[in-house]
Amino acid sequence: MRMTFGVSSSVTLLFDFWDVHSPAGMVVTVLVVLLLTVFYEVLKVWRLWLGNPSKLTQPQSPYDAPSSHCDSISVLDSSPSESSLTPIASVVTPQSTRNSWLLHIIQTVLHMLQVSLAYMLMLCVMSYNTWIFLGVITGSVLGYFISFPLLGRM
Repeated sequence: MRMTFGVSSSVTLLFDFWDVHSPAGMVVTVLVVLLLTVFYEVLKVWRLWLGNPSKLTQPQSPYDAPSSHCDSISVLDSSPSESSLTPIASVVTPQSTRNSWLLHIIQTVLHMLQVSLAYMLMLCVMSYNTWIFLGVITGSVLGYFISFPLLGRM
């Protein structure tokens, strides 16, 4: 196996059945790798969006201090005391707990997919084919260009 970058239209990529021997096959392979890389970048943004705490309903702490609505209350009356540390009725519902577990499972599956895809793309680059390398780089740039502006809008 060659350990330097080369320009060739023949390569075996990832699996024995992905054997390319023609320029047309190389173009298709580079496009597939480019799309996989774009998907990888979109997947990163999707995981960031799902993990954003502002998108999720955060349960309120049962030990919240009471809020003061009056300006005439003295500083001592508005400060937390023993009475303000007594538990308030629980806000956490079984539905929100179930949703948090579902979100955690989805995040775990997406993480597994992202890591697997990242290692596969790394192995594609390790084929030391210049065209494949350029496909991964171009896909990364294109995926970043497309997906990261969407993160600000979500």
